[in-house]
Amino acid sequence: MPVSRRAGGISKRCECRGPDGKRLGTKCPELAKRNHGSNQLRQELPAAEDGTRRTFRRTGYPKVSDAQSDLDKIRAILDLADDDEDAQRRVGDLLDGVQKNRAPIPDPAEVSRKLGVGVPLDGKTTVGDWLDKVMENKKTRLTTNHGYASHIRVHLKPALGRLRLDRLGVDHVEDMFNAIDDRNDVSRAENQARREQVTRCKRGKPGAPKAAERARLVAERAKLAEMPPFRKITGPATKQAIRRTLRMALNKAIAKKLITFNAAAHVELETAARPKGLLWTAERVARWRETGEKPGPVMVWTPVQLGRFLDEAESDRLYAFFHLIAHHGLRRGEGVGQGWHDFSPQRKEIRVSAEIVVDGWTPIETAPKTDGSVGIVKLDAGTVAVLLEHQERQRAERDAWNARAAAEREQGKDTADWAETGKMFVQEDGSWLHPDTVSKAFRRIAAAAGLPPINLRDLRHGAAALVKAGGGDLHDAKVKLRHSTITLTSDTYMELFEEYEDELTERAAAAVPRARKPRGAVPEQGPEVSQPSDADMDGSTVRKDPDSGDAAA
Repeated sequence: MPVSRRAGGISKRCECRGPDGKRLGTKCPELAKRNHGSNQLRQELPAAEDGTRRTFRRTGYPKVSDAQSDLDKIRAILDLADDDEDAQRRVGDLLDGVQKNRAPIPDPAEVSRKLGVGVPLDGKTTVGDWLDKVMENKKTRLTTNHGYASHIRVHLKPALGRLRLDRLGVDHVEDMFNAIDDRNDVSRAENQARREQVTRCKRGKPGAPKAAERARLVAERAKLAEMPPFRKITGPATKQAIRRTLRMALNKAIAKKLITFNAAAHVELETAARPKGLLWTAERVARWRETGEKPGPVMVWTPVQLGRFLDEAESDRLYAFFHLIAHHGLRRGEGVGQGWHDFSPQRKEIRVSAEIVVDGWTPIETAPKTDGSVGIVKLDAGTVAVLLEHQERQRAERDAWNARAAAEREQGKDTADWAETGKMFVQEDGSWLHPDTVSKAFRRIAAAAGLPPINLRDLRHGAAALVKAGGGDLHDAKVKLRHSTITLTSDTYMELFEEYEDELTERAAAAVPRARKPRGAVPEQGPEVSQPSDADMDGSTVRKDPDSGDAAA
């Protein structure tokens, strides 16, 4: 029950002492005089957690009105708790601490805000406490929450967690990022030293004395074992993400009126440049074969190279998955999570409404990455045919599995029927595909085709390149990839589109027949063959459609 307002009040007392040296208090005969003594307030507080009774007392008020004002504040704070026992204990702890520390009585409105949020009422909420409170109530998707939690655990709480929330300043946040930069410098140096040591741990020239070589390798490998392991560098994009996590938490604190200033919003960081898509041109392929280095983080196959990959993948049971991703730009999780019920061969479209992502290593189904990612993807007739053929093969797999499972159950084995998940792409038993399964299959097929390296995600970037090859523009690519803004499309694909513009311009010029050889022409490649040549794979020639004679894009 709330503490009664009658369990307290205002009285007058003084510091006069009697003949025995003791304070007279309220028994002083001079108290009747208007200017003698001072006023005091007394208010019973909610009991402590162990049941101990507590009373708030404060003296020294020259005027009754001053004492009454503070008593009203105390009672307003007590009223906030109502019948909530936990809230009663918290406000009791707050006022007990105020009395013991002779601190000013807090404003009831401020206490009300903190009481509703669930943070400490004494104004000593730390950044770490608040980050924990924010994550308890975060409603974003699970994988996004794990990203926030990682930033908090690895960076924010170790650097800022002990600081009071209301005293966090720009300098504190800048110091955290400066410390990250310092750790990066150390990690780079240690990583380079380890790489050099790994090289020294390899066998030397053939013909070296075996005993001496063996002893050298043992010594070098012992040195390697004592070195720090390779460590990942916290790059500009990750630092921007860390700041976004802190800024989000501080914005919530501002919304709850716990603070008025967002320190994270005023910290300048190096801009994380969005990786640009680059074509695997013949020149770049040659350079990669010579050095083993990729020209950029986002590399895109030419249509000829993509055709080489799809030819190689055609015999794989996941061929339809790679065909769909390559031509229509679905993300890996969207492809794995695509359901048959969202496929319409009549309208030649699919609806992207779910994706399967990994939580640690466990696959989970969730909504697509953004609201804009949910939508209709128009399909070409060839892709529709590929998906229908895949559906027939999947049904045959299901029937064969169920027949085998029934036979094994007759033999006493506990074999389950094919799992009816409704997904387009599944394991042999019908259960969900793990997203990493398709990534491994992609790497295996690309290596077998002898193609320059790209990531599975780069097939999505390649779909944007196909838009350009088909005569589309950036807006068409935005629609195809379901980007929320054309700025994102432009930042990633403008350079790629410009490269395609150069290539298409050269093709257009070469289409004009001339009696004499034009200047700058390359030697003729000779008659074409049915199988792609090395030049085809390197992106330097264009295969022809044997039926039409036109260059295949």
